[in-house]
Amino acid sequence: MDHSPTDLSNVRRPIAQAHGLPNAHYTDAAVFEEEKHALLFDTWSGLAVAADVPDIGDAVPLSFLGMPLLLVRDRQGTLRVFQNICRHRGMILVSEPRKIEGAIRCPYHSWCYSTDGKLVSTPHVGGPGQNKHDGIDRALLGLIEVRSHIWMGVVWINVSGTAPAFEDANAELLKRWSEFDKPIFHGGADSCFQLEVNCNWKLAVENYCESYHLPWVHPGLNSYSRLEDHYHIEEKGLFAGQGTHVYRQLKGENGDVFPDFEGLSDTWDTAAEYITAFPNVLLGVHRDHTFAIILEPQGPEKTREHVHLFYTTPDTDDALRQKNAQQWKEVFVEDVFVVEGMQRGRHAVSFDGGRFSPAMDGPTHLFHDWVAGRLNARRQMDQAAE
Repeated sequence: MDHSPTDLSNVRRPIAQAHGLPNAHYTDAAVFEEEKHALLFDTWSGLAVAADVPDIGDAVPLSFLGMPLLLVRDRQGTLRVFQNICRHRGMILVSEPRKIEGAIRCPYHSWCYSTDGKLVSTPHVGGPGQNKHDGIDRALLGLIEVRSHIWMGVVWINVSGTAPAFEDANAELLKRWSEFDKPIFHGGADSCFQLEVNCNWKLAVENYCESYHLPWVHPGLNSYSRLEDHYHIEEKGLFAGQGTHVYRQLKGENGDVFPDFEGLSDTWDTAAEYITAFPNVLLGVHRDHTFAIILEPQGPEKTREHVHLFYTTPDTDDALRQKNAQQWKEVFVEDVFVVEGMQRGRHAVSFDGGRFSPAMDGPTHLFHDWVAGRLNARRQMDQAAE
């Protein structure tokens, strides 16, 4: 396959003339690698949820686009993300979730690290019985930490270390949802699930951004939250999505509902919003709960969706919580055949990226424009460095 850069000029045109991203952006390994850096490593990407490591000493190994990472709650209670490798010979340190009682010990030569990443022990490094050596400066050989930030219960990371501070990069979204800047509580084991989807991760974003498909793909949802009850959310270069004016609270058999967030304005009595924080986190906010879907790209044509539900208190009703999770799962599963169908469609060699409805596809076009803009900027930077 030709690995020269794809032509993105049609993507950045005004929506009425624009085409979608070329097929290679959904099927080609070289383009996937290019996007890995420009779209996911250079920005603030979603990795996990803070609830994965609730207690001091909790450690969870993760893989992010092939990179081995370790999520740790250190002795001070701070959540940290490290590259999950020993600084000696690059051995994987932690291979399964566990509690770190003492230090993080490498299983290869027993080098040990504290939960805040300091190298604290190097047995026999200077010869038998000699645990120090002038050539090994422990102060310089701590675990490699990845920049991280917690917002909406999600652990966001910036692998490259070059993105603006999270609060600056996402200032507009934080301002838009400032009323939800309150403690939220993960619903627990029955409030998270995963979906394995045979599509490129960007198709999941594109589908989530728009409400155009509701009448045909989500007839149940559309029966009360109709197409005409929705509005577009478009912040160029930052985020896109849609909202509804008719959010209907879930009720239990006795008419009970989840407690609301305190101090919300009247808007949220009936409204709800669904936004993709570029690149890979799909967020939903409602008066009584929020959710986050972290898209884990697993190659050009495979994505794992990690779905997590959050509430206003740590002790919500079990049956209602399970009903809510089941209801959302049904909605998200309804989308699978669409994104997988579009993925198969990207193997039609004469497909030109498709077109956008100027009236209905604004949020999706905005995402394509963001992708093309980031890739162009990265290409220019790479050219300048040559």
